[in-house]
Amino acid sequence: MKLVRFGEEGRERPGLVDSQGQIRDLSGIVPDIVGATLLPDSLARLRGLDIATLSLVPAGQRLGACIGQVRNFIAIGLNYADHAAETGAPIPAEPIIFNKAPSCIVGPNDDVVIPRGSQKTDWEVELAIVIGERASYVGANEAMDFVAGYCVCNDVSEREFQMERGGTWTKGKGCPTFGPLGPWFVTKDEIPDPQNLSMWLDVNGERMQMGSTKTMIFNVAQIVSYVSHFMILEPGDVITTGTPPGVGMGKKPPRYLRAGDVMTLGIEGLGEQRQRLVAFEDNPQDTSRGRKGQ
Repeated sequence: MKLVRFGEEGRERPGLVDSQGQIRDLSGIVPDIVGATLLPDSLARLRGLDIATLSLVPAGQRLGACIGQVRNFIAIGLNYADHAAETGAPIPAEPIIFNKAPSCIVGPNDDVVIPRGSQKTDWEVELAIVIGERASYVGANEAMDFVAGYCVCNDVSEREFQMERGGTWTKGKGCPTFGPLGPWFVTKDEIPDPQNLSMWLDVNGERMQMGSTKTMIFNVAQIVSYVSHFMILEPGDVITTGTPPGVGMGKKPPRYLRAGDVMTLGIEGLGEQRQRLVAFEDNPQDTSRGRKGQ
């Protein structure tokens, strides 16, 4: 089952993608695609619907982030062996955890804003886990029971802020618009093996990243279990799980995003995203999308 959120920023409505790829309106069934909607009983109810009775959504609607009201937006760093190699970093002994600000979440095709003063804005296609049940101190052998499904994430990153300004990685990861999610939330029954998904990212039509979740150092179950030992995970929380090689920072010489560039990216079975890069302007409205676009 594929669930979406569609409509203008801040007023997204819930939808379901039918077998023909058309969006059906779920707003009469659930208020939004948020934590409570992702509980097992709620998803079972949605699976039991007669989809043909749901209204079709007109084509061309904007897609919002596929999960709304995200409480925790957690990320795992250096989680692909081939990406660690391209950065010259050792293989982590334990998962590297950092946070992306929930306010950075936007729709899969919304513009990405280059932050004020940025010279090193970078791209990262990632598999994101969506939590479906409250998880605390769960074992790896039971962790998949707490996963509702998956989506595509572009873990947009500002490398100077992240690596050269001291402190934690978080300051280069949570800038407004740095967390496109979607196009769909895909329930885990449609993705029987999340450790065997191809993934890619292009900039201006040029292939930059090509990889597979096969090369993840810590798999989905290990990540959910590990994170749950340091915080309580709630339904609707998102964990983005690292990126394969090909990021701008790893190019020789490094290559970073500029206004007017276009990123396209996707993961097998989870759909595709497209974002245009725009320059920051000294206007508060330029960063409001990160707050409204969830």
